[in-house]
Amino acid sequence: MADWNHCARERALPAEDDITVVFHRADGHGASRDNECGDDELTAERVHLQPRGCRVSCAYDGGDDAEETEEARGSEDSPEGGERRALCPPACCVRGKPASREGLEKPKPCPGLGLFYAFLSTVLFSIIALLVKTIQGVHAIEISAIRCFFQMIFTAPLLIYHKTGFLGPREKRKYLVFRGFVGSNAMILLFYAVQQMPLADATVIMFSNPVFTSLLAWIFLKERCTIWDLVFMVFTLTGVILIARPPFIFGDHLRGIEGNYTNHIKGTIAAFAGAVGAAFTYVVLRKIGKSVHYYLSVWYYAVIGFIECIITVSVLGEWKIPSCGRDRWLLMLIAVLGIAGQSFLTKALQIEKAGPVALVRTVDVVLAFLFQFIFFNRAPTWWSLGGALFVVASTSGVALRKWYSNSRKS
Repeated sequence: MADWNHCARERALPAEDDITVVFHRADGHGASRDNECGDDELTAERVHLQPRGCRVSCAYDGGDDAEETEEARGSEDSPEGGERRALCPPACCVRGKPASREGLEKPKPCPGLGLFYAFLSTVLFSIIALLVKTIQGVHAIEISAIRCFFQMIFTAPLLIYHKTGFLGPREKRKYLVFRGFVGSNAMILLFYAVQQMPLADATVIMFSNPVFTSLLAWIFLKERCTIWDLVFMVFTLTGVILIARPPFIFGDHLRGIEGNYTNHIKGTIAAFAGAVGAAFTYVVLRKIGKSVHYYLSVWYYAVIGFIECIITVSVLGEWKIPSCGRDRWLLMLIAVLGIAGQSFLTKALQIEKAGPVALVRTVDVVLAFLFQFIFFNRAPTWWSLGGALFVVASTSGVALRKWYSNSRKS
């Protein structure tokens, strides 16, 4: 082999900010040691090295830099291209131009952004429950139908803008359909519960869904279920019983019941079923993950909910136009806030762990008691406060345990 150190006169001098190194490769056919530095037998390869960052540019003698660099990279593994093999990493040498490191690393989301999205969704959902409570004479299913209708109108342009399509990936459509079905049913049940019982009581029972989410995730997602999950479930059921106050436990003398006790029990059952439906929704969203745009999830929620509400209200014969203009504007506002709340919640679950999101959602209970006292002049009973304490303690315990478990794994 030829000696690479014989051509001292070809050694390049360093520049001010970089170092230039020239290598000569001798032709193995007919190359002699007397003429090993000749221009006819040698192929020169030059590499410019810059110490500041990843900025390496490759140039070859005897031609245009960009074209010959592209040819050398394209024919690196071929016998003809072996003489023009690039000596710099492909990530740093792109057509002879230095590549910055900014394009190689995906920017990380802002810390706490997912929690901020969860807080915004909590505030918006609390306002929606308040607006539903103020509307009189309109069935909860009709309110849900109107909300889903306006959500469809506002979501369709967003899907077109983001070019996500209206059906989504083929392998995810069954999950999207199921998410829309259980999510819309949970919404209907929550609206019905708010109309039948005090706002804070319905919100507290509905808020127990994180406990059921852990149980359903253990069944369908094969996530771990511990003894603590069972303890938290007992806490949740205790809180629901304190709020419902069945007569066979508390007797016939009940205070703080809104309307008659039959409606109170109906609202309790509806809120409990809505909590289970919301838990199914969270499990499906975690199954889907980030592979589907969150506006597409809201779209399925609105379309399936609208179809279901139209059929149900038509069968029950509960169609009724709101009596005044204020209620009509409130119905439109419920739809707009529903779009924003669903979008923020879905986005929060996509970029943040479920535990911290569930902790932020505890603000919903505080807002419900506050709104009930300010707008309806109804102070909570000790039974309601006790039930709320049990439910919030259980959901917070689930969130903290999962947060701690995920932190240890990471």
